Amino acid sequence: MPSTPQHWNEIFETQSDPDLGWYEPDAAQTLKFLQDIPDLCSATVFLAGAGTSVLVEALLNRCQHLVLNDISDTALKKLKDKIPGEQKVSWFHHDISKPFPSELPLTDLWIDRAVLHFLLVESQIERYFLNLRSNVKDGGHVLLAEFAPDGAPTCAGLDLHRYSPEEMEKRIGPDFILLRHERYVFINPYGDPRPYTYALFRKNNG
Repeated sequence: MPSTPQHWNEIFETQSDPDLGWYEPDAAQTLKFLQDIPDLCSATVFLAGAGTSVLVEALLNRCQHLVLNDISDTALKKLKDKIPGEQKVSWFHHDISKPFPSELPLTDLWIDRAVLHFLLVESQIERYFLNLRSNVKDGGHVLLAEFAPDGAPTCAGLDLHRYSPEEMEKRIGPDFILLRHERYVFINPYGDPRPYTYALFRKNNG
């Protein structure tokens, strides 16, 4: 089954946040990596697959502008209810495996916690990284967090493409330097371990 807006809308319509298999009560693991990002307070941050994550509220207190992307309009509507009237946010309902509109703001920091690994078709993966490379500013950063090679083969009823740091580095391309990576085992709300690969990159100055 492919990752579609309908699939994700059904999940967000029928499940509360604590029941979601990827729910985290805090964003400590991601925020740990952001300590290495200079001038975060003045950054435009792109959050792929924002969903209804607590990471959003944490980022609002740390950056200048936030572009919140999700394939599910239901998720974005629920997220808007959490942060009504927030002026630091752009809402971006879009399938990240399809071309970006030209008017989308360029990004100082791209964060993807478990979106890329749902893309299975090679052309979709290539488009994802093309979007990333064209959207991230020279000198900007990318944080990818995807299921590790020994992680679960499925999530949310969908098959996954699992990632090692080496594959991430190869796919993101030579313009990006791998600064650090880490294996992280997330324990989901049902007590099951979910190994992740976290990797932080910096884009070379052009």
